[in-house]
Amino acid sequence: MSRVLIMSSWTAVGDVGLAIAAPVLQALGHEATQLPTVILSNHPGWPQQAGGPVPPELLAAMIDAIDENGWLQGHDAFLTGYLPTVQHVTLARELINRLRRGSAPPLIVIDPILGDDPGGLYLPEPVALAIRDELVPLGDVLTPNRFELGWLTGLSITTLADVRAAARRMTRGSGAIVLVTSPPIPGDATGAVAVGPAGEATPFRTARIENVPHGVGDAFSALIAAGLPIGAALGHLWALVQASAGADRLAIVESADRWRVAPAITPDVAWATMET
Repeated sequence: MSRVLIMSSWTAVGDVGLAIAAPVLQALGHEATQLPTVILSNHPGWPQQAGGPVPPELLAAMIDAIDENGWLQGHDAFLTGYLPTVQHVTLARELINRLRRGSAPPLIVIDPILGDDPGGLYLPEPVALAIRDELVPLGDVLTPNRFELGWLTGLSITTLADVRAAARRMTRGSGAIVLVTSPPIPGDATGAVAVGPAGEATPFRTARIENVPHGVGDAFSALIAAGLPIGAALGHLWALVQASAGADRLAIVESADRWRVAPAITPDVAWATMET
């Protein structure tokens, strides 16, 4: 069992942010400590929405209380997700430094949630810049999608070689691992690419499914934070997405008997060889 500390959004209805990450982890036997950065009625994609950011000072007080109760240290990983303001980014950076002063520093997983194709940024640019400058350099593992990788590095991402080059620019020799979702894959497919510290790229391919509910990226980052290899995480997600296509939300409970035991996705050696 892994203990994962997560700072991200929370919704009353619909599975994004903490509302997807926590139940997916718990279904696999892991523990999730949740720090909500925003509290919303639902994902902003619906016609009506209510709620807003949790004040950073309130969130800081929650962290202090968790620490004073003896629950902060001892997490295996800390995952940052949706951060709505520059102040939330700064709080996440301070928490990372605080956790790393402990006797057993956790794995730091940064999901740089900035935007996606085709809409672009859905955060104010100052927040995106703060994530780039304050958080990305601190990550042990980074999980950008293709748009985020391109925005954070200023590079166009159209080939596997582009993914590799952008990932190396993103880490700047820090030794971090970059796991790029929605990479440029030939044909009607999707998947992910893992880029190691030396720039070695390992691609994983799955068939593309239309009408997928929100929250898949949040689930992926949480599974990686729990210590799952990328192929195993993608295997769980692929089965969950198959069971959820066309639905309003991910079928975490209804399809648990299938996605929890799904086999890992293996690397796509042919694609890797084709682009070397």
